[in-house]
Formats: sequence, structure tokens, C-alpha cells
Amino acid sequence: MSPDRTASLAHFAFMPLPNFTMIAFTNAIEVLRMANYLTGQKLYTWSIVSPEGGPVSASNGLSVDTGAVDCVGQPDIVFVVGGIDVQRETTAAHLAALRRFARLGSALGSLCTGTYALARAGLLAGYACAIHWENMSALKEEFPDTRFLKELFVIDRDRVTCTGGVAPLDMMLNLIATRVGSAKVTQIAEQFIVEHVRDTSAQQRMPLVARLGSANKSLFEVISLMENNIEEPLSREELARLAGMSQRQLQRLFREHLGMTPTHYYLTLRLRRARELLLQTDMSIMHITMACGFQSACHFSKSYRDAFGTAPTRERRRQLPPLAVVPSMAIVQSAA
Repeated sequence: MSPDRTASLAHFAFMPLPNFTMIAFTNAIEVLRMANYLTGQKLYTWSIVSPEGGPVSASNGLSVDTGAVDCVGQPDIVFVVGGIDVQRETTAAHLAALRRFARLGSALGSLCTGTYALARAGLLAGYACAIHWENMSALKEEFPDTRFLKELFVIDRDRVTCTGGVAPLDMMLNLIATRVGSAKVTQIAEQFIVEHVRDTSAQQRMPLVARLGSANKSLFEVISLMENNIEEPLSREELARLAGMSQRQLQRLFREHLGMTPTHYYLTLRLRRARELLLQTDMSIMHITMACGFQSACHFSKSYRDAFGTAPTRERRRQLPPLAVVPSMAIVQSAA
């Protein structure tokens, strides 16, 4: 999506599917409401629509009133909001409505499992997109012409797709930054007690069981040992002994299933924890160094820079990554 088009977004429409996820829906709308409130202007309007209008129930039992899609005109962008049983809840009427908005020229988006509806409508062929990790493997098989990425949200031309939970809040803050400015985005985040706004490079943290299946209990046991011993890392010998295997078996297990050595995986875990502490706490870099099992600040700094491309001190100074320069956001290019 071009910066000019992003800046012109003003009328948002949301089409919740039955059993939609309320948290994803409200996180998206609340960003728009807060932008209007803090600027004292009606920068954004939003409509809640469904094929025929009327109440639509969320998965938590609450419902929202909707207007018929034929009465909403041409919104600047339309988000379909998914939830549980998305395959069953996506009807022919929903697909027809999405195709109608596409013909009108509205940008299209999705929250949570709503990406499925866009793909089923044939509106994501040749696009990259995001969807909740639970649905990713199945959809990759069903829609081979669409690239499903691990990012929290993906902006690919006139498609804006997002995972569930609180990720829509990050996505909307990125989306409105061109229009309201980075200072206002910071104020909105502060209103929601959000210390760090994630950008388009942020990825879903998919549970290993989702990526590897639940068959290999030995691997999960070793990883659990690593996660529980970050401050004082266990040696490879200790990991193998506690897991009841040889060091050679341990090496082979990680190579076969994760494509790296146990040492590399352990280091990745510790550096990921360090990044969370840098961005989300006021702990000193020296305390973070010790809390994540590094013997010296020099070793920590080099390892961190190798992993994330920036020094810990520079990471600590960053407050809102790439939000101030949305025109240069990591917008995914088409594979076509």
C-alpha cells in the first residue's frame, strides 16, 4: 500500500463472521477511537457490516449490531474478522460481499482467521498474508497461490492481514502513523499501557508443538530445560544427562528437527529473552547481561549485534521502531 493511500484511509469497515474473536475486533477499533479522542478531530469513522445486517455473535457470547453491506457505500478499507470454525462460518454471502468491495476498489484486510475468508474468495492469490499460527499449515495446503508468512501482520499492496489477539492493535498503530504522526501514535500506545509497539518485522511466536507436532517429547523436554535455565545456562553435557540421552543423540535431535545445534538454539532463546527485557523493562544492560547468562557485557553485545543487527544500547534507545517512517515500512513485495 502506498504511503499516500495509507494516509487517506478514513472510513474503516469491519465484517465480523459468526463466532468472531472479540479481542481482535475491539483492539482494532479502539485505536481509531483513541486517535479521534486525542486529536480532538473525527479523523476516522467505522462501520460494522454483515451480508444482511443484524446482530452477529462473537465466540465469547457477546454480539454486535451490524448494518447491511449494501448500505455502507465504499469504505476505504474493509476488514473481515474471523474466529473459531471459520471454514463453516464463512458463507457464500460473505464471499460475495468481499468480492463486491474488491470491485469497488476498497482495500481489504483481515483479523485473526479472517484471512481464510479472503483466500476462499480468491482475493489473496499472488499476495503475501498473515494468519494465526494454528491455521497456517492447513491454509498453506489449501491455497498454494498465497504466501502465508509468520509475521504478526502483513501489508502487501492493497491487502492488510493480521493475526489475532492483541496484534491488531500493533497493526492499526502502524497503519495510522502516516496520517497522525509518530508522536500521536506514542500517545495512543501510552493510553493503552503499551510499552513497545511491534512493527511489520515482528513474528508470531509459534509453539514448537505447532511446528513439529507432539511426537518428540525428548526435544520438548530439552527445550523446557533451556527455558527454565536462562540465567545460569546448562552445559550440553548437563542437558543430555538430564534428558536421559547421549550428547550425540542431543546433537542429532536438534539438527533433524530444528536445523541447528543445541548451543545455537540455547543462545537464541537467551538473546530473545534479552531483547524482551531491553524493550519492555528499565533493567540496566549489565543486569540483563547477567539475567540472560552472559559472562561479560562485551560477549553479550557482540552476540546481540550478530543476532539482531544492532547493539543493545541502540536497541534500548529505540522507542517506537519504524513507526515514524511508515513510508519505508517493510511492505512485502508481490511474488508475481
